[in-house]
Amino acid sequence: MRSADERPLAEGGEGSGARPLTDSGTDGFVDRHGLWDDRQRAAAAQIRRVIDELGLDMVRFSFADQHGVLRGKTLTRDAVPGALRSGVTAPSSLLLKDTSGRTVLPVFSGGDPRVSRHFAGAGDIVLVPDPTTFRVLPWAQRTGWILCDVFHPDGTRAPYCPRGMLRGRLDALAGAGYDLTVGVELEFHVFRPAAGSARVGVGGPGAPGPPPEVEPVSGGSQLLHEEGLDRLDGLVGLLHRGLTGLDLPLRSLELEFGPNQMELTLDARGAARAADDALLTRAAVRQICRRNGYHATFMSRPAGAETASTGWHLHQSLRSRETGETVFAPSAARAGDGEVLSARGRHYLAGLLEHAAAATVFTTPTVNGYKRYLPLSLAPDRVVWGVDNKGAMVRVVGGPGTGGVRLENRSGEPAANPYLYVASQVISGMDGMARKLDPGPPVLDPYDAKALRLPGSLAQALDALDADPVFARALGQDVVAWLTGIKREEFARYLGHVSDWEQREYFDLF
Repeated sequence: MRSADERPLAEGGEGSGARPLTDSGTDGFVDRHGLWDDRQRAAAAQIRRVIDELGLDMVRFSFADQHGVLRGKTLTRDAVPGALRSGVTAPSSLLLKDTSGRTVLPVFSGGDPRVSRHFAGAGDIVLVPDPTTFRVLPWAQRTGWILCDVFHPDGTRAPYCPRGMLRGRLDALAGAGYDLTVGVELEFHVFRPAAGSARVGVGGPGAPGPPPEVEPVSGGSQLLHEEGLDRLDGLVGLLHRGLTGLDLPLRSLELEFGPNQMELTLDARGAARAADDALLTRAAVRQICRRNGYHATFMSRPAGAETASTGWHLHQSLRSRETGETVFAPSAARAGDGEVLSARGRHYLAGLLEHAAAATVFTTPTVNGYKRYLPLSLAPDRVVWGVDNKGAMVRVVGGPGTGGVRLENRSGEPAANPYLYVASQVISGMDGMARKLDPGPPVLDPYDAKALRLPGSLAQALDALDADPVFARALGQDVVAWLTGIKREEFARYLGHVSDWEQREYFDLF
């Protein structure tokens, strides 16, 4: 029997002499406010061991902002114990910015109801790490990574924390007796920086710098072309090693239809973990590509991608917490009558359709994403559902007897905030079940159906969200006002910009 820890040590590690990070200082912010459960405490006790054995020098403490972009601070090895006990402070104005980095809500003037006392004066928020998310970065030397939740200094959860919003909706779903499983399909584009192009475009809040100049890596038009993917074997290998090394559940890497277009899929997991996976996957792909001479983007329709925009297909299914059985699969009797969903599955589906227009603020939060909603494009353009139909907004996948019946929402863009995207589905589906809504019959031709069209712009989606009270009831009216306020400011900047189209169209004509 081994009487001592004999695992090998990295240079700089302390090995068996290391103590759990929570051995001392139990009067920190986390303990005072009771912010960890037993599982998180156990995970925290192992982090020091990992840091010492691998000789890590730094740990990134990161959180997802309102746009699903990772923000945070990198701490040195010696600062990690204190950060685990008491969190990391950051400016609260990070939660009030649009995609250009401009703070769009008035934090100094006062009087705006969307700016509570917690945000006045751009005071601090506290990033509280979730030790269960700790990872070691495969591509950055001696560096760890941990996701955080956002709290105010008084110990209350920040209502604008997207990760917290999703967990609140999943708690409500659990209270109704269900757990949600989510599968992720993310499409993205990869380019090479153009020879001699500047790598950094200098700009400022409200006026981002010029985008990188890029060149293609694939020609497009050949879906799932094996030789085309083989030509990108070096890139595929980099992504595979990086994502699996980060302990992400990578299932496949594929060459999609459009130029420079790829897709990755992740194994289905519980919804909270799947959202974390999606967030980390996007950041990992971009960082791995940049470090190896590529430029990856999850923007849906970048310039040069006219033939195929990218989407985020979100698969979802419910299981009963009491029995563990799938909820969407029809009974044998219903299947015999030709039904592809259970009654509860139909109600949940009907909720997704009922609230689809308002939910596009969460599924498609950028100006660019609405340029993807085109007919005959394998992207939806109206609110319909179909059975294994890739043109419908919601596709029913799996059949009777498979045990794997699920709904695939195809309306999302890959830039969507993972937590808000999934939360919008929970809110919509729960309302459909509570009201026993009916989705009507499936369509065969989703681009010819006489049905409500998806919003044609971010402005139309914001109007739909303001008009749909179900999201304000679930998230809070202040949260909806906060998000729509930020997005309306973003859209106003877009409308105020003189585009290259306008210049080409009018400058020499009039």
